[in-house]
Amino acid sequence: MVTPSIFISDKEKDNLSLRELMEILYHEHPEDTVIELTRKWCLQSNSDDILKKGMEFLYMNGFYKDLQVLIEKNSQYPTSTNRMWAAVYQNILDRRLKKYTPHESLQRIKHIETKDPELKCLVEFFKVTTYYELNQFSRLGNFLAIQPELFAVVEDKLLLSYFKIRLNQILLTYHLTRNELIMARKYAFRVLNQTENPRTMASMHIKLGLSYTFDTYFQGMYHLSEAVKIAKQHKLDKVVKLVKERNIPFLSAHFNQVENISSPDPSEQAHIEIAKGNNQRAIELLDDLPLDSPFQLYYLGKAKQDKNLLLQSYNFFIEKRSDYFFSRLPLSLLKQL
Repeated sequence: MVTPSIFISDKEKDNLSLRELMEILYHEHPEDTVIELTRKWCLQSNSDDILKKGMEFLYMNGFYKDLQVLIEKNSQYPTSTNRMWAAVYQNILDRRLKKYTPHESLQRIKHIETKDPELKCLVEFFKVTTYYELNQFSRLGNFLAIQPELFAVVEDKLLLSYFKIRLNQILLTYHLTRNELIMARKYAFRVLNQTENPRTMASMHIKLGLSYTFDTYFQGMYHLSEAVKIAKQHKLDKVVKLVKERNIPFLSAHFNQVENISSPDPSEQAHIEIAKGNNQRAIELLDDLPLDSPFQLYYLGKAKQDKNLLLQSYNFFIEKRSDYFFSRLPLSLLKQL
């Protein structure tokens, strides 16, 4: 049994909010120890409040296996609000683990109705994140319109701090797709200063790296390298694979810096071949793929110097993704042809 503080009794511990408990711990321990002690206490506590809000703590700090344990504990709890919170976090975790398609996830969350202001925020965050996975970036604007009203009635300061991190992640995506790079980078750095979750930190560096697609290769590569470093330190193998096989090859090929760069991904192989001047080889690689991505259409249009394909790519970015940032790829080439 973990003892969060030697200065408070078991009864007092159960009467504390999660925020109050963490504040006491911060007076006695370094930050890493506080996170670990809080993680253990979330799983052991008998407090209704900590059992519920501990799920947000575990989620935001990347303790997904522990989160599943706490979800199950809440789902069997006699209090109906705990069971409803468990249902929401089960959906959140299932979405992260890709157990359902985004459309299925949206249908599942729509069955949950609540007047709990904190749970309402979580449901809306879930919806907007799922719409993001569907490339429906225009939905972000709808969320931002109701966000101040949602936050205004949340009284728990710890949850509100986590919700602000979630919001900043959403604002990063929103401003990046709108090609508002100064704002996008501001929110990315804000998240980096607010979180200790290595998965989130790596994600922020990936987005920062890609935000330099039309600026500077070296600044972009710095952030992608930081993402790899963080991911390796925390054994996030899928993140390392994503950056090394897709993000780094993409940025390198875009800036024609492809010496010692390779990728098992056929699209990025083609992009690399274009950078080397091997357009015919790129065409052969892309001809074997379904052209269901605006990037693939852009690569093929670039290899063939085909205005029609580049226009299709541009329209795909704009109409299906509302992505004004990466739509600059085909647009800039169209202006040159």
